[in-house]
Amino acid sequence: MSTVDTELVDLVQRARAGEARAWEDLMYRFGGLIAAITRSFRIPARDAEDVAQTTWLRLFESIHRVREPERLGAWISTTTRRECLRVLRSAASELPTDEIERGQQSRAFAAPEHELLRTEQRAALRAAVHALPDRPRRLMNVLLASPRAPYTTVADSLDMPIGSIGPTRARALDRLRRDPRVLALAS
Repeated sequence: MSTVDTELVDLVQRARAGEARAWEDLMYRFGGLIAAITRSFRIPARDAEDVAQTTWLRLFESIHRVREPERLGAWISTTTRRECLRVLRSAASELPTDEIERGQQSRAFAAPEHELLRTEQRAALRAAVHALPDRPRRLMNVLLASPRAPYTTVADSLDMPIGSIGPTRARALDRLRRDPRVLALAS
């Protein structure tokens, strides 16, 4: 049986009432968590600040809808991770215009090699995921199949506590980064 963090519940109630000191205390209490999550995603410092600001903005906008104030840390973790993923997706899709033009000119010549490389990368990733132990392998398969699935859905489908998803995912990604098949393609 878990105990309720009455201090946190009180902080959330005071923040809902608009008390500036309560917001400062929340930021002090959870600022390190946000920073740790952005570091785990290897978000550049300039973007990490944006992730933190956006996370706090989302909380400010949603504080009245937080049903379980004692689970605010989980809410902040999930929101921060989603913002990190948004930043990473955005960065991956941005190309300077001269690179786009160069890419369009050479795409016709590079298409077969590019597709072959992508096929090899997918096969290496599938093999590396398949080599993971059962629990992280099942989690990665679910996340790869549906990267935007809410953690509640993932937790239900795998019968896994929601708080275990992030750490299990982080360990699985670390193993995948060190997998020789993945390393061979990276070099």
